[in-house]
Amino acid sequence: MKPARDLPSARIRLGISACLLGSRVRFDGQHKRDAFLTDELGPLVEWVPVCPEVEVGMGVPREPVRLVVGGAEGRPRMLGLASGTDWTARMNRFVEARVRTLAREELSGFVLKSKSPSCGLARVKVYADAHSRLPVHARGGGLFAEALARAFPNLPVEDEGRLQDARLRENFLERVFAYARLRSFWRGRWTLGGLVEFHAAQKMALLAHSTEGYRSLGRLVAGGKSLARTELRERYESGFMATLTKMATPGKHANVLMHLAGHLKDQLDAADKRELLGLIEEQRHGHLPLVVPLTLLAHHARRLGATYLLGQTYLNPRIDELRLRNRA
Repeated sequence: MKPARDLPSARIRLGISACLLGSRVRFDGQHKRDAFLTDELGPLVEWVPVCPEVEVGMGVPREPVRLVVGGAEGRPRMLGLASGTDWTARMNRFVEARVRTLAREELSGFVLKSKSPSCGLARVKVYADAHSRLPVHARGGGLFAEALARAFPNLPVEDEGRLQDARLRENFLERVFAYARLRSFWRGRWTLGGLVEFHAAQKMALLAHSTEGYRSLGRLVAGGKSLARTELRERYESGFMATLTKMATPGKHANVLMHLAGHLKDQLDAADKRELLGLIEEQRHGHLPLVVPLTLLAHHARRLGATYLLGQTYLNPRIDELRLRNRA
């Protein structure tokens, strides 16, 4: 099985709210440049910037807009803060058209601007009217963010605020690279046998998130002959990404590392075994990052020619993925 690190290393494509890249598209003519996204993630990906408010024709600078109650089907309306101009219909038409164009961009993830009435991922403030001082509630997303979620339910999406949390950032990045691998697999002339092999290579990565998720996907693949290709693909992709959304923990990682180490127990000498198990326990208790025991385990697997281990994407992520996920 081909190690994941040897897979094509073309830069993946991510959508992003344009202000986070430093574009001066905010209502006040300013930006919200995010250093992690531009300086660390940026050189490794290809950005596809979007600014719904500018693209719908609001201009820069512009009056701020907010979400207010009373829209169709329980959805909020978008009104100008000073003038009360109703942008709802125009924005809804725009976002539905924009997400259709994004379907051609082969995106592997999207980073949205938090709290924005167009791009906010969650807990966006909704007011009683254009002039209320206090919000009625703060739940749901902006108009563009919600259209994006409806169109691409499996796409990894986060906002820049949540990416300040190390665990959420690592989970997002893992999902981005996993989604890119899965999309690359689908683009080929995939077969059920190929899906069996793909799933086997993801085993340890999935187990670090959810044992039941891995087993459920296994049952799906095992019964794949009874399903239409489209249904199998849709159900596998949905289950695969849902499993990775569940947060991995140091304990789950340690269990997976111990399982992998077990494949080498008869080949490692006492000193190497003691060193490896010691690092795994240090990782379990939060004293070491995952990359430390992972790197040593991968070294032993390569040295000993452990083909099964080297076929696991968990043990052989792309170099850029490994670097980003283990950022201090």
